[in-house]
Amino acid sequence: MTTSQQAAATPAGTAPRALAPDLARGAMLLAIAFAHAPLFVADVAKSPAWAGALTDVFLFLFVNNHARPLFAFLFGYSLVQLLDRRLARGSDWVSVRKLLRRRGWWLVVFGLAHTVLLVPIDILAGYGVTALIFVPLLRRSDKAVLWAAGLAMVPATVMSTIGLWLPMSQGRRTYEAGSVVTGQGASYLTGLAERAGSWPFALVVELLIVIPGVLFGMWAARRRFLDQPEAHRPFLVRVAVLTTIVSIVGSLPAALMHAGVWTGAPAGVLWIAVLLQPLTGYAGGIGMAAIVALVATTAAAQRRGRLTTMVEALGQRSMTFYLFQSVAFILIFAPFGLGLQDDFGLAGATVIAALTWVLSLVLADLMRRARYRGPFENLLRRLAYR
Repeated sequence: MTTSQQAAATPAGTAPRALAPDLARGAMLLAIAFAHAPLFVADVAKSPAWAGALTDVFLFLFVNNHARPLFAFLFGYSLVQLLDRRLARGSDWVSVRKLLRRRGWWLVVFGLAHTVLLVPIDILAGYGVTALIFVPLLRRSDKAVLWAAGLAMVPATVMSTIGLWLPMSQGRRTYEAGSVVTGQGASYLTGLAERAGSWPFALVVELLIVIPGVLFGMWAARRRFLDQPEAHRPFLVRVAVLTTIVSIVGSLPAALMHAGVWTGAPAGVLWIAVLLQPLTGYAGGIGMAAIVALVATTAAAQRRGRLTTMVEALGQRSMTFYLFQSVAFILIFAPFGLGLQDDFGLAGATVIAALTWVLSLVLADLMRRARYRGPFENLLRRLAYR
């Protein structure tokens, strides 16, 4: 799509959206699908040994503890974007603050409904609470935001480390430890009360984990790294290269242990490995945003291809298709759906995740052609903007 075509497709009264944030959200949904799909299978070891090991290492290096920081980073980035747009249209700080908090409350409601009605792996409520707590930081200095992000890294890393260490210290897969299908019975109704009861604890854990990414996203948005990537290209190149190297090196020990390639590691080495994996995963998640921004500079300099347009459309409807993934995985894997949770291992679940993302691309592109924002984006807008 050329610049003139994009302008023609933009509804009257709205400015064209920056390409990089939407591309990042669209790509992020693939990472989220990779992270969530294995939680729906009963036995991740059902894949051929070589395929399971390769998939395991791939997920640890590029997905696990990377997808969530990327999503959180983009959410924090969007808070500043919304603030800037509203102030540019003449709104005052008090009214924008109320708007952001209404959005936060409704995200909590959406997240609760997502957990109780679908699956206990929600991230929307955590972002909603983060917005409620940290909206005042939007008016504070960069130093205050970075200090808050740095301090938040401590509990976030501890929670993620414990989540990895508990299963790995017992020789179990992390995917088995977090299965969302097995143990819930064959009836949809049997899981409702269990998911509702566990939601408050899960919300606290999720909140602690996502705060650093949200705050780093707020800081980055002030510099418009994703809005104007061509102006920050040298910096983005350095960030992309450095964070990717750090992320791979830091995640590799845990990946090899988890896949069974490295066995017999002492307890102290295991602790170091499971500490480095989430810590460097934050760097990798943010580095993914830098890589997408660099891709966007190339796309902006050329005629946009079909794939770029489709990923952009998906990113513009990220909440709708984040929820769509949960519905799709339940229909495919749950005992009260197709019941395929016993038929796929880790590699098979990853393939299902990729196919679900491709289907999301097609559906999002159809919505784009129809100039339809997306059902949950529309609903949130109506509720928050009244």
